Amino acid sequence: MIQVARFLLAFANYCKHNEGMAKLTVGRTVEGLGEYLREQRRQAQMSLRQLAEKADVSNPYLSQIERGLRRPSAEVLQQIAKALRISAESLYVRAGILDLDESGARMVEHAIALDPQLTERQKTALLDIYRSFVGSDVVRNEELAEVVTEANQEEA
Repeated sequence: MIQVARFLLAFANYCKHNEGMAKLTVGRTVEGLGEYLREQRRQAQMSLRQLAEKADVSNPYLSQIERGLRRPSAEVLQQIAKALRISAESLYVRAGILDLDESGARMVEHAIALDPQLTERQKTALLDIYRSFVGSDVVRNEELAEVVTEANQEEA
């Protein structure tokens, strides 16, 4: 549940700042990833050396990633995300490993609607929060129920 919420917040923040566009040039993607990692590291109040140690990567390699000179593998990104306690998916998107297209928002809504561990009230609340982050109009309860119903029918 917490991972889903973290992913939703990271995804919503990404969409808000990038107007839902995930297709960037590789250079800009890697550079953007490095800037994002540096900012996350600073917010976590970690030195480059501390993060490198926690993520089990070399200090020079991590420095090159932050400067946009290297494109890390998904495995390295996962290690870095774990060390920073952030969503690996958000790093995958920034690195260009995951491609979020226009249907990305719909996929998030379906994932929420299909989660068997959430109550209907929790699903509605998460959908409301998600939509508020990505700039969607406030959605009526009937529309939320429709999304949940559609997703449940697709699952069957």
